[in-house]
Amino acid sequence: MDNLILEALVRALAVGTPLLLACLGAILNERGGVVNLGVEGLMAVGALAAFAVASSSPDANLWVAVGASMLAGALLAALHAFATVTLRANQFVSGLALALIGTGAAGLLGKKYEGLPLFNKVQDWHLGGFAISPFTVAALVLAAGLAFYLNSTRSGLTLRSVGENPAAADVLGVNVGLVRWLAVMGGGALAGLAGAFLSLSYRASWSDNMTGGLGWIAVALVIFVGWRPLRAILGSIFFGFLYYLQFRLQGNSPIPPEVFSAMPFVLVLVVLALAGRRGQAGDAPAALGRAYVRGER
Repeated sequence: MDNLILEALVRALAVGTPLLLACLGAILNERGGVVNLGVEGLMAVGALAAFAVASSSPDANLWVAVGASMLAGALLAALHAFATVTLRANQFVSGLALALIGTGAAGLLGKKYEGLPLFNKVQDWHLGGFAISPFTVAALVLAAGLAFYLNSTRSGLTLRSVGENPAAADVLGVNVGLVRWLAVMGGGALAGLAGAFLSLSYRASWSDNMTGGLGWIAVALVIFVGWRPLRAILGSIFFGFLYYLQFRLQGNSPIPPEVFSAMPFVLVLVVLALAGRRGQAGDAPAALGRAYVRGER
């Protein structure tokens, strides 16, 4: 029984790894005051970039592929930063456009990679009889690191101040635009890393729509965990367990499989509604979603 529970936990953590990485990226964005709804597109582009590099040759360096995924995510996120920080466009509209651009471009450019073999994948580490991906370990370390950065460093305090009161930060000499640009691109790099996990470790292949809505769940997860990186670990395990349960129950239950496929998305709506009733949305940065114009109240 104990082994069954431990196996479920390990599997839930594995499935929750891309959610955790993408959620951390979104937290980084939003702590700086910028909403990015384009996480799904960033993950798709990151997954494609990683697979394209890793499948280019049997001798391809997988960590170079990981770096390519993060670079692709950061560069695509730069479009969002340019639109929302420099041009002060609506952050929600820009994010939705980014999601469409990212998933569309990945689907189009990835056609030639469908069905191609991956010469080697990122191998799991075996600990105590269980397999765990290096991506999972990295995600846990990044969550702890981001929590420390936001709460215990000067630059983390600067980022939070830009998300809470950019005018006050500007008066103190902070370059609000630069901080937001870096936060958006850093968040994009983490979303790209989440995509790399899918194509290099979890599925070790490329297919159109392989992100399967995980990016949208990650966006909602940010609200669910109250913009706190360490809570994101528990939230990702929770939703990872739902996906694990979905796979375990399909074929072993008279309930149609579509019901299990919809479970994570239905639960996103439920937990967001509950969070709203409890006032959890009040934890959001005060300037979240608002463009900053110097001298404007």
